[in-house]
Amino acid sequence: MKDLLRLRTSLSESIEQILNDQIKMEAEASAMYLAMSSWCDRNGFDYSAGYFKNQSDEERKHMLRLFKFVSDMGGRAVSPSVSNIQVEFDSFRSVFEQALQQEIAVTQSFNRMADKCQKEKDYVTFTFLQWFLKEQIEEEYVARRALELFEVIGEEGTGHYEIDKRVPKIKYEDTYEG
Repeated sequence: MKDLLRLRTSLSESIEQILNDQIKMEAEASAMYLAMSSWCDRNGFDYSAGYFKNQSDEERKHMLRLFKFVSDMGGRAVSPSVSNIQVEFDSFRSVFEQALQQEIAVTQSFNRMADKCQKEKDYVTFTFLQWFLKEQIEEEYVARRALELFEVIGEEGTGHYEIDKRVPKIKYEDTYEG
C-alpha cells in the first residue's frame, strides 16, 4: 500500500518530510511573532506590536503556501502542533535579537532544503523554493535594520519610543531586478 501511495506523488519521502518540517517551522515562527506582538503590546510598544502581528500573519501565509504545495504534489501535508512558545522576553532589544536569529535559522533551513532538492534532482521543488529564498533576503534585511535602530538611536531617554515608531517604516527595496 505504501508503494501505491508513493505513486500519487512525485515527492520523495525525504523531500516531503523536509517540507513538512518547514511547515512546522513556519507555524512556530508565526506563533513566536504573535507572542512578540503580545509582549510589545503589554509593554507599551504599540508600533512594534503591530509590526510583529503582521510578521505573524506573513509566516502563516508561508506555512500555507508550503502546505498547499505538498498537497498539490500529491503528498501528505501535515498540520503541525505548536507548543512551548516563549511569551516573555528580557528586553525590547532582545525581542528583535530573537527575531533576527529566527529569520537567519529559516534562511539556513531553506538553503538546506534547496541543497537536498538538487542532490535528489527534484527540480520542481527546487524551483518552488526559489520564492522563499528570495523572500528571506527581505526578511533578514528588515530584521537586521530593526535591530540596528538600537545602535543608531540608542535606548536612553526616548530611545525606545523612537525605535518603536520607526520599526514599521523599515522597507526593503529589491534592486536585484532593475
